[in-house]
Amino acid sequence: MKPLDAHCHVWRLARGDYDWLTAGGAALSPIRRDFSVEEYPEATDLILVQAVPTRAETDFLLDIAAGDPRVVGVVGWVDLEHPDCAAEIETLARHPKFKGVRPMLQDIEATDWLIDHARPDAMASLVRNRLSFDALVTERHLPMLCDFASENRDLPLVVDHAAKPKPGPHPVWEEGMAALARLPHVHCKLSGLLTELTDPDRRDPLPALRSIFDQLLDWFGPERLIWGSDWPVLTLAASWHEWRNLTDLLLSGLSRSERTAIMRHNGARFYAVADQPIATSN
Repeated sequence: MKPLDAHCHVWRLARGDYDWLTAGGAALSPIRRDFSVEEYPEATDLILVQAVPTRAETDFLLDIAAGDPRVVGVVGWVDLEHPDCAAEIETLARHPKFKGVRPMLQDIEATDWLIDHARPDAMASLVRNRLSFDALVTERHLPMLCDFASENRDLPLVVDHAAKPKPGPHPVWEEGMAALARLPHVHCKLSGLLTELTDPDRRDPLPALRSIFDQLLDWFGPERLIWGSDWPVLTLAASWHEWRNLTDLLLSGLSRSERTAIMRHNGARFYAVADQPIATSN
């Protein structure tokens, strides 16, 4: 089974809009260079996800997707409060590999921006064109996101990086994620978890990851968890192969069909890459 990496990035710094990366501190220096699909570590199908809030970068990713069969989908960016955003979504939807949008909610100061400022006609356009919504959020957004998801039940939604949990008990995160999981159109990505660990936990990451994963599995089940790498941001914490091996350990107690669902079928179904069966226990 060839996995589907439902969350990876590529960038070309000379394009000039990666401000978070070029102006970042020393911690980002290992990834402050160009990354291309050709460098991706495995022969895996890929969903490219936007990394800056510009239409130019979305067009850049779609150009890559048009010329590389490994890229089966692109999650782009649209200014969801612009009066013409619904029409822009209609235009992007004509590209066969455009699969959805991701506003960078974690970087917007107003926690309720999505509800207060994003245009309802943009959400209607996403639904009409069978597109999806990636929620790049942290713990502070979860009550708002639950309200948004409840009001937009026809819009497939996935929580990127499981809302970036920290190890240990966090009642707000737990309550928020459990509430989202009660909505059947909401999914969760197993991605970005390693980079949120503290340095001590990174030295032996499995216990901390197991604690997070077990809760996510209980809430979302194997039918709504979607695997991703968050490469190359991942490499700030570990290699792609280390994350893949840790994933195998986390999924080791599941049936083969459940593992395959998380590693490929759920992401393919969510992003309408192909018709895939829902996992069932063996």
